[in-house]
Amino acid sequence: MSIEIKIPPLPESVSDATIVSWHKRAGDAIAQDHILVDIETDKVVLEIPAPASGTLERIIEAEGSVVTAGQVIGTLRPAEAKATETAPAPQQTPPPVAAQAAPVASDAPALSPAVRKLVATHELDPDTIEGSGRDGRILKEDVLRHLQQQPSEKSPGAAPAVTETTQATTPPSPPVTDNLARPERRVPMTRLRARIAERLVEVQRNAAILTTFNDVNMQPVMELRSRYRDSFEQRHGVRLGFMSFFVKAATEALKRFPEVNASIDGKDIVYHGYFDIGIAVSSPRGLVVPVLRDTDHLTMAEIERAVTDFGQRANKGELALDELSGGTFTISNGGIFGSLLSTPIINPPQSAILGMHRIQERPIAENGQVVIRPMMYLALSYDHRIIDGREAVQFLSAIKQMLEDPARLLLEV
Repeated sequence: MSIEIKIPPLPESVSDATIVSWHKRAGDAIAQDHILVDIETDKVVLEIPAPASGTLERIIEAEGSVVTAGQVIGTLRPAEAKATETAPAPQQTPPPVAAQAAPVASDAPALSPAVRKLVATHELDPDTIEGSGRDGRILKEDVLRHLQQQPSEKSPGAAPAVTETTQATTPPSPPVTDNLARPERRVPMTRLRARIAERLVEVQRNAAILTTFNDVNMQPVMELRSRYRDSFEQRHGVRLGFMSFFVKAATEALKRFPEVNASIDGKDIVYHGYFDIGIAVSSPRGLVVPVLRDTDHLTMAEIERAVTDFGQRANKGELALDELSGGTFTISNGGIFGSLLSTPIINPPQSAILGMHRIQERPIAENGQVVIRPMMYLALSYDHRIIDGREAVQFLSAIKQMLEDPARLLLEV
């Protein structure tokens, strides 16, 4: 009896998903828990494993189809049923070599979503790509290296043969060189990229966004990190970075200015009595914003550990949907990419976002003297519908004061 392959339950905030890729074709042998298909929601890529060992009997929904929770997308014939029905098989004509080799393919290391996307986009055969990962696993770098090597592997004799045929009927034309090529490639937007585009346009259209700026002297924080870096890492097993200081400072400032921690719902203003701060993280699929819950109860070590974990799992596409939902405020660090100044866009339905930037030594006036200090520009984009300029400026000034005098974070003053 066939087993139905269904879309798993989706969170309340996600209504549907798109089938990105099937890893097997109808008739292929499948091992239990082997990844059958990838589906993409607005936030993450989910992998659906095989419910049992057997043969993929039928694919009902093809790649690119939009599906909902509980929908049947294919059927699988269990291994026991196949063995019963094919008992007289030894007396029949031996199966083709390709069919005999199919089960072996299922033992090959699975490809990550990023690798599968590259392979599908460039129509590559994974068997021709040499993997450098563990157990021969193909990494993204292996695919890129394979693509770079492809032009040199083309047959050098193909072009002259065409030229000789053409010269007999038409006048000679200038040779086409690589520097005259104007290649284009059209690919469909991923669900995540389409959703990001939709939300950014939506917030620009519906919110009254303003941005206020300030700069902060990072020397006190840098000196504190330098003094306690080794002991902090030995005790907590995680590196002391800058993000924990900013999260703590933002949390304290949100307590003082509840408007910045609020959101608009229709004609109502919702004041949140908790502090869930999203941390913008770059991933191969685009920008994602996992959320730190109840930051007022987290230690700096817990914040650093969570932020590090977010970054690692974002690159692997392993963030869960509930980790990307909610949030009352967001911090974005463009400085890690070298940005000196920017105007971040609000992450709806939130009302404000803090932008961090690159630390740069600059001359400043201090006690009547010009000195060189490691400075960082801060940017706060806010929704002027519920946050007045005074609150926005004072909020950013409070963060500046706590970072320039980190003892304030401990004393909450």
